[in-house]
Amino acid sequence: MKQLRMLTHLPEDVAYDQMASPVGTLTLIANSQGLHAVLWDIDYSHLPYKKIINQFSYSQNNNIIIETKKQLTEYFDHKRKTFDLPLAINGTDFQIQAWEQLRKIPYATTISYAEQAARMGNKNKARAAGMANGRNPISIIIPCHRVIGANGDLVGFGGGIDKKAYLLNLENQKESLK
Repeated sequence: MKQLRMLTHLPEDVAYDQMASPVGTLTLIANSQGLHAVLWDIDYSHLPYKKIINQFSYSQNNNIIIETKKQLTEYFDHKRKTFDLPLAINGTDFQIQAWEQLRKIPYATTISYAEQAARMGNKNKARAAGMANGRNPISIIIPCHRVIGANGDLVGFGGGIDKKAYLLNLENQKESLK
């Protein structure tokens, strides 16, 4: 069964909305404290996710969701390289450390899981870093798509390898960014 990437630890006041994107419909979950999740259409199609998400308020007026949509649209339109959003990250100390390392990977750059683990202080924890990346609830904005296999292969991505390839290709296009 698919893991629910931290949706079971959300505060009661979260709201959600969805947005169409080049990589499918994204479900955005936030409250006044920050963005809690950016989920893939494949996530929303799984009944356990849908049951949890449908317990939240649907809102097109949440300021953080509005800003997230704006920044994601700019990213997909080649007008944004980095995100400036309040994130409400919930995970183990190791997961949070892994996600912080993801946020340090520059736009249009990839690293291996072993390199991510080394940056976290233990090159032997590549598999654990990969597992933490798999639990990343804030896809794209916390860019786990920038981590690839040691041999350069695209591996392990919650949205699907096709979406990982799309995001990496998007970032490597030579269009000018503001």
